[in-house]
Amino acid sequence: MAIKTISSREVYRNPWTRVREDVIERANGKRGIYGVVDKDPACIVIPLEVGAEGEFVYLIEQFRYTVGARHWELPQGGWELAEVVPEELARGELREETGLTAERMTLLSTLQIAYGVMNQRQYVFLAEGLTIGKADPDAEESDLVVKRVSVVEFEAMILEGTIVDNCSVAAWGLYRLWRERRELEL
Repeated sequence: MAIKTISSREVYRNPWTRVREDVIERANGKRGIYGVVDKDPACIVIPLEVGAEGEFVYLIEQFRYTVGARHWELPQGGWELAEVVPEELARGELREETGLTAERMTLLSTLQIAYGVMNQRQYVFLAEGLTIGKADPDAEESDLVVKRVSVVEFEAMILEGTIVDNCSVAAWGLYRLWRERRELEL
């Protein structure tokens, strides 16, 4: 490895996040400190509805404390558990945040969120065959707003900077590549 860990100590912990400070040694022998945020696995779900009217996705709007503003994004989250069954997590988050259930869940890939500072996997799922039900948000998600938008409107929101969540943009880009490959194979 280019960087060797000399020592590690946890400097902060809450139910959602752990922060550690590592003393490291680089390949050139110089030592330094690296701060790492450890978080349990998460998922992001692309709830896609395709019908005679066109293609639609369901978005969530919520207040994000770290940036002090409300933003639109795809449903996503975690359960504060180190070990999860990715599809169960995705189905649970989708139902919890939107009330939607899906006939089919397709794992598109697993990404790392902000790996320059954070150690968190995010499973990217495509949800199809949607059924609308009642949402059951966590206490921290009491302000969620769910909105169904056309794919054209969703992509415009990305290009206009209305959607700034990098995980939502990355998940959508991944889906578009997956779909393009699939169409070429058919």
